[in-house]
Amino acid sequence: MKLYELVVVAAVAGASCFGAALYLAPKMEQEAPAPATTSIPHESQAQELQPRLSANSVQLRRENDGHYWANANVDGTFVRFMIDTGASTVALTERDARRMGLDPETLVFDWKVRTAGGEVQGASVLLGSIQIGRIEVKNVEAMVLRDGLEQSLLGMSFLSQMESYEFRRSSLILRQ
Repeated sequence: MKLYELVVVAAVAGASCFGAALYLAPKMEQEAPAPATTSIPHESQAQELQPRLSANSVQLRRENDGHYWANANVDGTFVRFMIDTGASTVALTERDARRMGLDPETLVFDWKVRTAGGEVQGASVLLGSIQIGRIEVKNVEAMVLRDGLEQSLLGMSFLSQMESYEFRRSSLILRQ
């Protein structure tokens, strides 16, 4: 067979397969059973849906408000953070800063920080460590924001120290 004959044979075979697919597709849709609405995966299937976590990983669930929240140990003080990949740094409320032993009266608020609520003043601080479950990052740059922040934000000065972070269905997985 010559090359052009092979091309013609391949084209005819491809068209035949395509035609068969067009013919069978509607029939397969008609014969397919309706999906079960209350199926509960078998235990082995449920485990396959869950990501495998390493020793230095944390899985956070999306909460009812649509956000991911982390309970962290910051230099020995519990702080609840909203995860914010759009924040360039960890941002602390004055209330959380006080709880951690930082005195906002002695901080220098010489940074102008743009937030969703507008521009606010920020004071640069260095946190000794932030620990969430099995992961810990030391020497984390942060800002204490004056006004305009209802909750502390876990931003990229922490997240960029992760090996990866992955959104999977209703989970956020942090890997160090």
